[in-house]
Amino acid sequence: MKSYISKASDVTRDWYLVDAEGKTLGRLCTEIATVLRGKHKPTFTPHIDGGDYVVVINAEKVVLTGKKTSQKVYRHHSGYFGGLKEVSFKDMLQKNPEEIVRHAVYGMLSKNRLRDPMMKRLKIYVGSEHKHEAQQLKQLDI
Repeated sequence: MKSYISKASDVTRDWYLVDAEGKTLGRLCTEIATVLRGKHKPTFTPHIDGGDYVVVINAEKVVLTGKKTSQKVYRHHSGYFGGLKEVSFKDMLQKNPEEIVRHAVYGMLSKNRLRDPMMKRLKIYVGSEHKHEAQQLKQLDI
């Protein structure tokens, strides 16, 4: 018996639609990361980028549990002294709600050279409108 190793030329990509309305952020993003990585396919190979496209709508309606809506803070540092920037979840939800989902999925993907091509296949939209009707999206139930 031989192990099946897929090649980059064998990869076929599907398009999935995810509605984030009322979904918990972490549970939603783990499923999205699984589809972007390609782990839901029987032909999964760790060193091949075999994942699918994911379109997320209603990114502003994602929810957090507990007190995280008031306590969660996104931090990044510029590298200079005093360069720590902090943005609360409430402010991020008003300014860039799509960045909340993007940040969570980015942290869940494997930290190697396959992560950037996977993130390019993630399309996030505020509201229920998107521009990918031509791709015949399949509904991803989460």
